Amino acid sequence: MWDYITERVIKEAEYIIETNSTVRAAAIHFSISKSTVHKDVTERLDEIDKNLFAAVREVLDKNLSERHIRGGMATKNKYLNCQQTD
Repeated sequence: MWDYITERVIKEAEYIIETNSTVRAAAIHFSISKSTVHKDVTERLDEIDKNLFAAVREVLDKNLSERHIRGGMATKNKYLNCQQTD
C-alpha cells in the first residue's frame, strides 16, 4: 500500500475515534468520498493496525445502532422548523 494512503487511513481512524464521528462526517472533514472513508476504515485499516481498527469498529458499531434515532430526531427538527416559519 502506498505511504500516502496509509497516512490517510490512520488520520481518518484517529479522527473518528477522537470525535465519535460518522463515516459521512469524516468524509466531509477530509474532503473525500464517503465510500473511500468506509473502505479505508473497514478494510485497509485492518491490515495496517489491528488495535486502531478495533477502536474504530466500536465507534462505527455504536453509530450504526443509533442511526435510526438520529434520523428520527432530524425529521422531528425539520418539521419543527417548518412550523415555526409558517
